[in-house]
Amino acid sequence: MPHSVTEDLTIKKFLLPKGAKVRFSMADVNWDKKIWEEPMLFRPERFMVGTDNEDEVDLTGSKGIKMMTFGAGRRMCPGYVLAILHLELFVANLVKEFLWKSDTGEDVDLSEKLELTSIMKIPLRAQIIPRRKK
Repeated sequence: MPHSVTEDLTIKKFLLPKGAKVRFSMADVNWDKKIWEEPMLFRPERFMVGTDNEDEVDLTGSKGIKMMTFGAGRRMCPGYVLAILHLELFVANLVKEFLWKSDTGEDVDLSEKLELTSIMKIPLRAQIIPRRKK
């Protein structure tokens, strides 16, 4: 959601006049190369408890803001724990039950474009094949 500048402000030679609407990209916070090694590389194991990156698992912002998926501090989403629990279960079942492939056979392009929120520049079309139970 946008915020308004309360007084004229200059940041790195850019003037933000009083009343200007300001937004920031949540994705850019989550993809900061100063914080994450190869942030665009899909490595879900970096968030697993018990790995070398255990201190990076904090999603609350209490150890420093490294991710803002659910916000941070006192305005953080109160339901994030329940959301994470459901997402883990949901994704685990999707991986267990289906084999996932790109519809075109090419690698998935994770680049984005900005609309109301950030969306995939090239929409993902997946081929979902049920796994056979033995």
